Amino acid sequence: MNYAGLVFVAKSLNRQDVKGKRVVELGSWDENGAIRRLLTSYTPLEYVGVDIKAGKRVDVVCSAEDSVGRFGKGSFDVVIATELIEHTKDWRKVVSNIKNLLKPEGVMVLTTRSLGVPFHAFPRDYWRYEVEDIASILSDCQVLQIERDWERPGVFVRAVMPVSFKENDLSGIELYSMALGKRTRALEREDESLIYKLKVGRSRLRDIYYELGHWMMERI
Repeated sequence: MNYAGLVFVAKSLNRQDVKGKRVVELGSWDENGAIRRLLTSYTPLEYVGVDIKAGKRVDVVCSAEDSVGRFGKGSFDVVIATELIEHTKDWRKVVSNIKNLLKPEGVMVLTTRSLGVPFHAFPRDYWRYEVEDIASILSDCQVLQIERDWERPGVFVRAVMPVSFKENDLSGIELYSMALGKRTRALEREDESLIYKLKVGRSRLRDIYYELGHWMMERI
């Protein structure tokens, strides 16, 4: 997560939001752990870091797609998902789980990337979201704050789960696909296997050129 995202999360969740509450962070693997250190200083009842593989700041290995099945509906007072939903192929399932993990009046804080951010696979990179997309996707929640990332293309949002929650049908929403280079409702298997591999290959080639250039500069 970039600096602007860290600032947004820090401003969006205060001690009252977190103290004595159950907090889950989806996509929690992180080198510096700045957000976790801040929020655990507010003494939550529980702070659970979830990711698809074991690593730093990961307490439970579980995909975002399976998170409601793992923890149950209405299990948390706060759900944090930073730089996650652009990397999930089934974004509708993941967004539904983020909503359904929350208790009534629970708080969600999300950050994601918009068109203009280059392809970056961790381990996949599927979608780009604009402010209007997120507003539509979360129109069944009480959106308290939604804004563009001032540092690089992206969207930040803070929302509350309504007491009487009726989940939206998201099947008609199109997002910009990094594989196809256009908006689409869903990716077919062929789209991912053929186009996506090319993009991954180009991305890795750029990494190799960068690493080679850095190695040569160290020896000049």
